[in-house]
Amino acid sequence: MLKVLRPAIARVLTPVGQALARTPVTPNALTIIGTIGMSAGALWLFPTGHLFAGVMVCTGFVLTDMLDGTLARIKGTTGKFGAFLDSTMDRIADAAVFAGIAAWFVLGGHDKLLAGVSVFCLVAGALVSYAKARAESLGLKCDVGFAERTERLLIGLVAIGLAGLGVPYVLPVGLWLLAAVSAFTFGQRVVAARRSAAELATAENQPDPESVGVATGDRRGSGPGG
Repeated sequence: MLKVLRPAIARVLTPVGQALARTPVTPNALTIIGTIGMSAGALWLFPTGHLFAGVMVCTGFVLTDMLDGTLARIKGTTGKFGAFLDSTMDRIADAAVFAGIAAWFVLGGHDKLLAGVSVFCLVAGALVSYAKARAESLGLKCDVGFAERTERLLIGLVAIGLAGLGVPYVLPVGLWLLAAVSAFTFGQRVVAARRSAAELATAENQPDPESVGVATGDRRGSGPGG
């Protein structure tokens, strides 16, 4: 959904990346720093009820984490390990956010149902990402998704931040919405992978026209004595 904003975000981040490119900072270091900062903020501030402060900390480190790809492109150090590390660290950071808010509901919010919804959002988000990664590792097309990682994180952090400012009902509504769109997106990717697998199987079972012609004695184009 937010793919249309990526060019604008890239234009904002590029000057910062160019400045960082003149320093010894590496893209992988930015990835790790962003994950550690976001995880620490979420797991320290959310369970203690400092929801808005936690969102501000997480947002700051999300921006740090977003710089890693920009810096890698500028330095020319993009590679498979960097992509692997970035994806893995994203799962850790997302888990910290929803584990932190689930802990808040258990410790201070006293709402076990919403704690369960938070855990569902954590698991569903991981499944959404896993479904695409696993499908693509098998050579299947799975580039679909109503709510990708950016959208899911945005919904969660906005709802948590507004709740921290005292807006009523926004956090339950946000979490239930997030649970629904995460489940829907997971279903989208399962269906897309199934369709891609069927198309691949059909293509693999199509006979080679030349081999069929040879097998059936098709000698079109050769006249008598040809």
